[in-house]
Amino acid sequence: MRADQFEALAAHAREAFPHECCGYVTDVVVRCTNVAASDREFAIDGAELFAFARTFSTANPARVIYHSHPNGRAYFSATDQRAAALDGQPTYPVDHVVIGVTAERVVEAARFAWDGQAYAEVERW
Repeated sequence: MRADQFEALAAHAREAFPHECCGYVTDVVVRCTNVAASDREFAIDGAELFAFARTFSTANPARVIYHSHPNGRAYFSATDQRAAALDGQPTYPVDHVVIGVTAERVVEAARFAWDGQAYAEVERW
């Protein structure tokens, strides 16, 4: 991920605080609407999720889904794992970036990739 893309994700996380932000990255960052019923999860709006899925039939598919954790920690929670994989396979062929954010700043971020059985951390900022 390019530095300008990471900065766009971090800005989105700061702006959305205290709620979780969400979106995806192709060659650009695409911010999505979080329609989750709780502040402790994310769900991409239906039309935006459909647009995300359509990228996989283009020359520029999504490579990353991102969301924030307003508790300041970047980890792939059990809820994240359940949403990202179905029947032991990734739901979408993308990595996941989680941004830990507080009211003051982005504390940390991590990228998770499919290791054949689950999503595992492969990079931390």
